Amino acid sequence: MADKTLSTAAGTGEQPVAPAVLTAAPGYQVRRLYQAYLAVWVRTVDPTLTGPQFAVLTTVHANPGSDQSSMASAVALDTSTMADVARRLEKRGLLERRTAAADGRRKLLYLTDEGESALREANGRARELDERLLDQYDPDARERLLRELTALADHWERLGGDT
Repeated sequence: MADKTLSTAAGTGEQPVAPAVLTAAPGYQVRRLYQAYLAVWVRTVDPTLTGPQFAVLTTVHANPGSDQSSMASAVALDTSTMADVARRLEKRGLLERRTAAADGRRKLLYLTDEGESALREANGRARELDERLLDQYDPDARERLLRELTALADHWERLGGDT
């Protein structure tokens, strides 16, 4: 007999729905959140500046001259993805990568004037988006939610061996 948790509505003419075995999975719900977030980000913040690019610009602004590898860890990107993001931002004129004098393999990151301007513009819209995303929560509930999301992310990173 087939597992009922994996049964389908094939051939019934009904709109398929995700089965409970899927909707009860935390990873599925996190993916749904992320997909919804990406869609609203593109519409309200910036259609060309991605979330990871925004994170890099924000973190470079706060830590100018930090090396690319350290920056990858700070923004939760693997080093190869970080290198790709930095190259793309540099190509767009938003970021400057300078070779470290003491170690020619290290790339130090700085925002350009255009990068500062792009960050300033996107940051206002990103903060407005944050407000819209959390407007159903009072300040205490927001703090609690963000603490729980952070703890969950930290735990899942440990499980994945990323930290």
